[in-house]
Amino acid sequence: MIIKIPIIFQRIDNQGWHLFVTANLNGFELNLLIDTGASMSVFDKNRIFKYVSDVKLEQNEQLSTGLGTNTMESESLVLEELSVGELKIKNYQIVIIDMSHVNESYEKLGLKNLDGVLGSDILMKYKATINYKTKTLILRIRNG
Repeated sequence: MIIKIPIIFQRIDNQGWHLFVTANLNGFELNLLIDTGASMSVFDKNRIFKYVSDVKLEQNEQLSTGLGTNTMESESLVLEELSVGELKIKNYQIVIIDMSHVNESYEKLGLKNLDGVLGSDILMKYKATINYKTKTLILRIRNG
């Protein structure tokens, strides 16, 4: 099965582009940055609790790297279901980090806040293709 998800192309300060998709969590829309260089998908700890409640966070022993910092503390939790287009990911363990520095930069540029990053854990699993001509993220789900 092939799933096609519209991509929102956002110009960043006349220097390039950021690509976003809309996801759904508990009836709320999330703004996710597509990042093919991110080893895993992460969510902002300052925003995730707007969409989930009664959660048990686990402190990760390893420090995470990326997003403009050398190392950062992270936590994780399991989401019952995250939807990206027609793709529904059940019992998905996510990593939560402080992305406030990214959202502060976005606010200065007049951009919508970022809820998280769609990384290579999902992009590789679903053999993602970014079609720049049609502005579509294509994911493939194995039948059966």
